[in-house]
Amino acid sequence: MDMASHDNFLLILHFWLLIYIGLSVLILAIAEIPLGLKISVFDNKRWVSSNGDFAIGFFNTTSQPYQYSVGIRFNSDSIPESGRTVVWVAGGDLAVGNMSYFQITEGGEFIIFDSTIGVVAWSSKTSQQSVSSAVLQDDGNFVLLNQGKEIVWQSFDSPSDTLLPGQRLPMFRPLRAARVDSLSSYYSLYMNASGVLQLRWESNVTYWTGGNPSSDQSNRSVVLTTDGSLQILETGSDQPVMALFGDDHNDTVKFRLLRLDVDGNLRMYSWDQIMVTWRPVWQAVENQCNVFATCGGQGICSLNASGSVHCLCPYNFQPSSKSRCLVPYQEGCRWGSVMLKYENTFLHGMYPPNDSDITSSLQSCKDSCAKNPACTAATFTNDGSGQCFTETTRYLTGYTDNSIAAVSFVKKCSDPTAVDPNLPRPSPKTEAASSVEESSYKICIPCVVGASTVTFISFLLIQLGAVIFIYKRRKSIWMKTISVLKNGNSKGLVVFTLAEINEITGDFKHRIGPKMYKGMLSNRQAVAVKDLGSVVENRKSRAAILKIGNIHHRNLVKLEGYCCESSQRYLIYEYAKNGSVAAYIEDPELAKRLTWRKRMDVCVSVARAVCYLHTECREFMGHGNLKSSNVVLDEYFEAKVSEYGLTGLRAESAESASSALSAAEKDVEDFGTLVMELVSGCRDVGMLLVSFYEQWRDGMAGDLVCKGIEEVDPGELERAIRIAFWCLQVDERLKPSMGEVVKVLEGTLSVDPPPPPFPGQHRPLTGVEDGSSSSSDSE
Repeated sequence: MDMASHDNFLLILHFWLLIYIGLSVLILAIAEIPLGLKISVFDNKRWVSSNGDFAIGFFNTTSQPYQYSVGIRFNSDSIPESGRTVVWVAGGDLAVGNMSYFQITEGGEFIIFDSTIGVVAWSSKTSQQSVSSAVLQDDGNFVLLNQGKEIVWQSFDSPSDTLLPGQRLPMFRPLRAARVDSLSSYYSLYMNASGVLQLRWESNVTYWTGGNPSSDQSNRSVVLTTDGSLQILETGSDQPVMALFGDDHNDTVKFRLLRLDVDGNLRMYSWDQIMVTWRPVWQAVENQCNVFATCGGQGICSLNASGSVHCLCPYNFQPSSKSRCLVPYQEGCRWGSVMLKYENTFLHGMYPPNDSDITSSLQSCKDSCAKNPACTAATFTNDGSGQCFTETTRYLTGYTDNSIAAVSFVKKCSDPTAVDPNLPRPSPKTEAASSVEESSYKICIPCVVGASTVTFISFLLIQLGAVIFIYKRRKSIWMKTISVLKNGNSKGLVVFTLAEINEITGDFKHRIGPKMYKGMLSNRQAVAVKDLGSVVENRKSRAAILKIGNIHHRNLVKLEGYCCESSQRYLIYEYAKNGSVAAYIEDPELAKRLTWRKRMDVCVSVARAVCYLHTECREFMGHGNLKSSNVVLDEYFEAKVSEYGLTGLRAESAESASSALSAAEKDVEDFGTLVMELVSGCRDVGMLLVSFYEQWRDGMAGDLVCKGIEEVDPGELERAIRIAFWCLQVDERLKPSMGEVVKVLEGTLSVDPPPPPFPGQHRPLTGVEDGSSSSSDSE
């Protein structure tokens, strides 16, 4: 073959290759995307930036079928398909069904429509901003433009888990790890009010910081530069106040990104053209075991010989704990308890992540935990500091290594003594004589007949039991098969029919609360079924339910499924074994189980849950009906908030900032009432709040505590009462945020004495007009 023929052959081959690629994946490279244009899952199309480096379209988020997200990913020909990582997802972790599409509507909104259930699952909320077109820019930023070509909305302002070069992360705007499980969703990158960059677990555990606090409280932002450095910048300045550099800083690299990975570590990546892979060139936490809760519910973190993470559970003596590494201790051990010792180990409480810190000796640290019924573990630092950290939760995380100068103790319920060691044991000679004597006995014919009869009857019973077991097993498999084939939705919620709701609840026989019933799924999982009655129309109901189903937090009751049929609406929640807090407040016997420690734990857990709804979700969500009957206790006696977000099912949800502020203020006020109920042991404290305030003002705070409650911490009591009355302020400007409430209850934020919170009783305030709290610890 001559050179010309060879060139022609290559040209033809290249032509047909382009045709094949064009047919397999249709790509729309459009300078500006006009209004009305939409792309569905089945279209298999993408909108591409003019340089071809980025594309926006549908992609499958998990290994499960029919769970698609809309996102921006790399699209460069120099990156193979396997390396085209997603850098932005619309709606955070939003996933929709295979009948869905996204569109720039004629009204100027960027929407994702889930056709499977017929609702707008997500929107840019720009219908009133005169949007005329959209563009996917060459830097990976998807923008909506008005007639003057000004940006009115951009994806760079709502990052998911990734920052691209040039993209800024402002103060108070979190970067959140992708939700692959309940653990990863707790990790976030956040810049606090002092301009310090933080890696956090939930909102109260900081395990890495970057930069120094700002002296003048000026606005700062974080940016990844094109030359491979992570910088903190002051507003209006290009001079960084802090810079962290990747290994290839100033090298010629075409593609870079900064990502908060699902393991909680922040890493900078560069595309390695030679190795054809994303190469990590910097990470925030060098030792992965120093990332809080690296092992999650699997126990304690250690590093193997290769430096990889290895999770172990040295104190798990309960195989039935469903693979969770729980402390083998609960209050009320029948046979007492013992303390297990672990050298070179540091333990932290994970749910909740609170460590009580005192100065002590090794023996005193161990003894203090052993004598405290609520204590589950203690860690003593033998590095000279003499600190003792005690835990009150069965959920622990930690790190073990020979370099750690700490000793930990884990409490374990003692086992009953199986054999009394003081009983005399028969001698070998006696045993032999007994054996000879027994062998000399004659055969007992009636005994043989009787034994045979019993054996035969037992055999029949076993066979009958086996038949019943097989029948139930097949029925269960059949029911599970139906469940798998049901029309599930994108959030993993199960959609039930009215007939199935009746079957689950046994025709609503087991009432456990107002319009709340206990039910049982086919797999024997207990659930709670909430009857919402006739509410808003079907599409709005489904949209609100999907929003609730996308929320996951340790202290929020999980939504398992729903039923929207005819005009009836039912929500299926996980079942809380120990019922509502209201029942424990009302019943004198049950109230004894609500110790002072548990009451304060409930306050903190509820505060964290509501704070998560207000500030940690992708969109604000108010509870709207926070009260003790909507706070439940699970099998481990941990508090969870139920029935959140239901206001969107009872009326059309308002989207304005003022309505969100009003909803937040109502939740804060309801929380203040809840705290006073837990402190006083009285339900419906509304008429008593005036006298409660006067008693506290007159120095009689101890008289407010529920009778019979012992070991009350005066400092905790004062903080709880003060923050409760700040929450109850009539003047909305004086109400704290739920984030401030959490910090006060945890003891990391001081709180001033509150003024009278009731109408007509206000007196001039001094130094509190700008807020209800003052920090005792700089963040």
